[in-house]
Amino acid sequence: MENKGKLYLIPTVIAEGAGNTIPSQVLESLKSIHYFFAEDVRTARRFLSSLEIYPSIEALQFSVLNKDTKADELVEMFRPIDSNNIGVISESGCPGIADPGALAVHFAHQKNIQVVPLVGPSSLLLALMASGLNGQQFAFHGYLPIDSKEISQKIESLEKESSQKSQTQIFIETPYRNNQVLKHLLGSLGQLTQLCIALDLTGKNEFIKTQTVGDWKKSTPSLPKSPAVFLFLS
Repeated sequence: MENKGKLYLIPTVIAEGAGNTIPSQVLESLKSIHYFFAEDVRTARRFLSSLEIYPSIEALQFSVLNKDTKADELVEMFRPIDSNNIGVISESGCPGIADPGALAVHFAHQKNIQVVPLVGPSSLLLALMASGLNGQQFAFHGYLPIDSKEISQKIESLEKESSQKSQTQIFIETPYRNNQVLKHLLGSLGQLTQLCIALDLTGKNEFIKTQTVGDWKKSTPSLPKSPAVFLFLS
């Protein structure tokens, strides 16, 4: 059965006050969307309100979509699609990338609902673009383990894989652990491995730098508690 509605993937800002990074195509598409899936409804409301395109945010309808959302819940959440477009909003950046939006997209494909990805900021791609590391062979690993022994073993394993495949390894971290992760990276990676640190991308305090681990050790910065992407290539 043909569905009138489409599932739009709505990119959001990845830094405070960076509304100018949302393309006009996204703003135009949002005008036809009044139903949304979001991991955090409060964050989604704040983002949509900042765009100033809706007369009333209260008139919009939101459903929570997170890693625990079940298939039967998706069936109910998608009911408006018969006559309405639905938008998936990420907590930060692009839906479906390190984000539970993939659950809704997979369901849409199963039900022959058209999926429309919109262009917008992605910290992973921006960091890779600006790193100078291999952009033809790369892998994203989400978050590294918290346990000290496990994280060191994981870093060493990824470095070996990087060397064998000439593969850029990419991962993210929560802001309060930035310095801990950097300490583990400098303690586990080889001196000549190229390491890129990308902080607060598109934000007022954006910082991106790539150099060898040996050079990072000569002058190790104290990283601020900003969203970070780490990349390395051995």
